[in-house]
Amino acid sequence: MHAGGELGAAAGGSLLLCAALLAVGCALGLRLGRGRGAADRALLAWLCFNALVHFALVRKEYGKADARWLCFDPTIVSVEILTVVLGGSLALVLVYAVVREKHYRHFVQITLCVCELYGGWMTFCPDWLMGSPNLNTNSWLYFWVYLLFFNGVWVLIPGLLLWQSWVELKKMHHRGSNSRKKFQ
Repeated sequence: MHAGGELGAAAGGSLLLCAALLAVGCALGLRLGRGRGAADRALLAWLCFNALVHFALVRKEYGKADARWLCFDPTIVSVEILTVVLGGSLALVLVYAVVREKHYRHFVQITLCVCELYGGWMTFCPDWLMGSPNLNTNSWLYFWVYLLFFNGVWVLIPGLLLWQSWVELKKMHHRGSNSRKKFQ
C-alpha cells in the first residue's frame, strides 16, 4: 500500500487480474463439472484457476512482496520451472482425469498436491532460515495478501485435496478387500 493506504495501479491491476482468472477458472470448472458433486465441481474450478495462474505472468507485481522474483534468484527460478511446467500441466491432466473419471485421478491429484506443497516449502524455507531478508513484511498488502493469503491458499487447498485422495483410496481399498473376502 502506498502512503494513505490506497492501492497502487500495478497492485490493483494484479489483484483484478487474479480476480478475473478466478472468475474464468470457476466458470470453466463449473461448466466442466456439470452433473458432478459439489466437491468435484469445486476441485475443477480450483484446477482451472490454478492452471491459469501458473501460466499467467504476474511475477513483476509479486516481486514487490518477495524481491527474489525480480532478480531471478536460482532457487525461485528452479521452483517456478517445476510449478509452472509440471504443476500447470498436472492441473490440466487432473481436470481431464476428473471429467473422464480416469483410474489415475488420485495418483495425479496426490502428485500435484505434493508438487505444490514442495514448491511452497522450497520457495519460503530458505528465506525464512536467513531471517526473511527478501520478503516485504512492512506492507500490509504485500505481507498479508500476497505472501500469507495467496500462499496460504496454495497450502490449504493441496492439503485438503491430499486428505480427499486419502479418503477415496481408503474406500477403494476397503471395497477391494471386501470383494476378495467374498471369493475366499
